[in-house]
Amino acid sequence: GQPGYQQYQAHAVVLLLMGTTMLVQASHMVKTALMLVSGLTYTLLTTPGWGQLHRSPAVPSHYLTIATIFLMILSFYCFTRHVEKLARTLFLWKMEVHEQKERLSGMRRRNEALVTNMLPEHVARHFLGPARRHEELYSQAYDEAGVMFASIPNFSDFYTEESINNGGIECLRFLNEIISDFDGLLEQPQFRTITKIKTIGSTYMAASGLIPEPSSSSGPGSGPGPGPGTGEVPLCGRDRWQHLADLTDFALAMKVALMNINYQSFNNFMLRIGMNKGGVLAGVIGAQKPHYDIWGNTVNVASRMESTGQVGNIQVVEETYLVLKDYGFRLVRRGPVFVKGKGELITYLVKGRERQGSFLSGSAVTLPHQVVDST
Repeated sequence: GQPGYQQYQAHAVVLLLMGTTMLVQASHMVKTALMLVSGLTYTLLTTPGWGQLHRSPAVPSHYLTIATIFLMILSFYCFTRHVEKLARTLFLWKMEVHEQKERLSGMRRRNEALVTNMLPEHVARHFLGPARRHEELYSQAYDEAGVMFASIPNFSDFYTEESINNGGIECLRFLNEIISDFDGLLEQPQFRTITKIKTIGSTYMAASGLIPEPSSSSGPGSGPGPGPGTGEVPLCGRDRWQHLADLTDFALAMKVALMNINYQSFNNFMLRIGMNKGGVLAGVIGAQKPHYDIWGNTVNVASRMESTGQVGNIQVVEETYLVLKDYGFRLVRRGPVFVKGKGELITYLVKGRERQGSFLSGSAVTLPHQVVDST
């Protein structure tokens, strides 16, 4: 009958209204418009004519159904408006969280770059690792390391705080250019085993053999077992002191770099370099502005080789001489030199390379300071 049919239509409209509220991509205004169209259509299709208005007993219940439908439309409007507001708030929160994550990620990258610039790469990885404890002290012992001190003795004569040098700032700017050129040498692949330790005034300190991982210069004869007390992979005999030869090449390259600076600036700066080999203890000290440094008798002797050395030369002790001569370096005997705390030591001066190439065939790097043997 007619009442059952109208009830069916009413149920269909209610389902249509509920389905409209489920539209995800549509705004609450679009949903409200669709629901109003549905309600008005139902009203126009089901409202009886004026002639039946007073005769039909179902008229009051019919208008009650229409009122109920429009009340549902109002309720669904409030519901969709609330859901859209929550979705918008959630979206803004997600955008804010994403921006905060990007800022934190950028800060972390800058912090990692800063730490890596302050500390050697393998040490920086230790401090940036997730398992690192804040109270943990970083230290590492190395049985076979090379240490170098290089100073510019006559820079103190060049430095002045007169007004023409802007209170010494121009002198410091020039020293910064020199040190930066030395740092630039470390970016070359042949000097990858060398670690800059620090600068003290116009003195440059560097070391070799302080990288725990085996370097790419390891030959096929290197063994898989760990070295004694260092955690390193031991190298075969001919690769054992390759890093010391690289450190010597670096010292000679520093002399060439300073010579080029002198040529461009019409100065006469000269390096006085001391080197030594042996065991050292490396570590990071300081809760604020942490500093990576090395200690040991090897460091002390290298410092004495620099302070007692000759300007323009690289001075080494006899033990270092015995290693470097096998790597193609030309050294001359200086003789006994009194070293504070050590007495008289026989020292040698490194003059360059005797021939093109080094003890390791195929791994040599031809540098401008190499002395070619004409015989």
